[in-house]
Amino acid sequence: MHMAPKFSEKPRVLIVGGGYVGLTLAQHLQKKVKDAGGIVTVVDPLPYMTYQPFLPEVVGGHIEARHAVVSHRRHLKNTEIVNGTVTSVDHESKTAKVGFEDGQSVELPYQDVVISAGATTKTFPIEGLAENGIGLKTVEEALSLRNHILERLEAASTMTDEAAKRRALSFTLVGGGFAGIEVIAEMEDIIRAAVDANPRLAQSDVRIVLVEAMGRIMPEVSEDQAVGVVEHLRGRGIEVLLNTSLSSAVDGELKLMSMEDKSEVDAFAADTLVWTAGVAANAIARASSFPVDERGRITGAATLQILNEDGDVIEGAWSAGDVAAIPDLTGAGPGGFCVPNAQHAVRQAKHLAKNLLSVRFGSGEVTDYKHESMGAVAGLGLFQGVGNPMGVKLKGIVAWAAHRGYHSYAIPSLERKARVISGWASELVFGRDFTPLQNLENPTKEFFEAAGGHKKETADN
Repeated sequence: MHMAPKFSEKPRVLIVGGGYVGLTLAQHLQKKVKDAGGIVTVVDPLPYMTYQPFLPEVVGGHIEARHAVVSHRRHLKNTEIVNGTVTSVDHESKTAKVGFEDGQSVELPYQDVVISAGATTKTFPIEGLAENGIGLKTVEEALSLRNHILERLEAASTMTDEAAKRRALSFTLVGGGFAGIEVIAEMEDIIRAAVDANPRLAQSDVRIVLVEAMGRIMPEVSEDQAVGVVEHLRGRGIEVLLNTSLSSAVDGELKLMSMEDKSEVDAFAADTLVWTAGVAANAIARASSFPVDERGRITGAATLQILNEDGDVIEGAWSAGDVAAIPDLTGAGPGGFCVPNAQHAVRQAKHLAKNLLSVRFGSGEVTDYKHESMGAVAGLGLFQGVGNPMGVKLKGIVAWAAHRGYHSYAIPSLERKARVISGWASELVFGRDFTPLQNLENPTKEFFEAAGGHKKETADN
């Protein structure tokens, strides 16, 4: 007989998603809701929040993978943590269904629900992409990409088949937004360092390709800055192909197509294909009972309350972050909505906490969310960067320092800040660590062989 898991019976503020919004919101609510006799519950399949701006630095080896995440249990001590996936929300009955990896599910009642499940990778129906590509939304993907790159370099250094070697040393990334540019710059950095350390390889052996469907990269910065970044990347040997898309990736044979006349512009084999071409609202938005817009985002008010089809506030329902269409009252957001970034997510979470506490335990008054963008900064590898923080155009080492300064401030918890900064300091003293970790996808391989498992398989065959 299976015992059902025990959950709190107190009036619940249910937070769906433990990312930027979920973690920050829970931090601001947990003690006050507890003191009022309630409970804050965070439901997320992962036991941690991923600080995504650091994923490119995980790829580059500047930051340990575990330091780019923030533990829920360690930093939300007065919050009920549920590692599962919300599969549906019935606001009429005020219950949410939560599924677990073992196939079981439970229904959690709530008083207030906050849909803050963020975004997932947006893909297109390109044949072979799912089988041969890798995204960069999770720390697991970042770590796997780093190890894959280093493994391909080492393997290529002993290959005698020239076609196989060219394939192993071909690295392609699709998507020229902030994330894509940071990742490909870090890839080039670590590839260059690893090749320099291997006498069997030469930089001329390596091919790195950036594919972007639009006519420019990085819409978050000015046109002249974007052009400058393209020149910088090309100066580092990266092929930047604008107005170009990936049309096929079957068996790792990449076909690139011109967006202008739809003709094929290149075809080559590559063992490494990274996809950073956009994000989409988490599927829980459509699975909930709340209205969504044409992009699948929860329709929200500037107060961060969810709206019904008539544009009226739904009592006890809130949303923020990438999963929500929240009006940008500054007028700067595309389409009139806040862009999906960490700045808005964290600020919205803090504002939502104030409004929710006011509705439940205070005057009942709510205020609109309105914040000017602080600009953006991107790292382009060690000592290189670009950005426009507070409207000031920066590049080179100054932008790189601003990038690290801002993100070391923005990552939650003093503990994580200390670990990240100490790692950076160690790298500056001892140099970049480009040691790959082997067999992460099959960690039992060595024991299996030692225990004679491979002999049994051979005998069976």
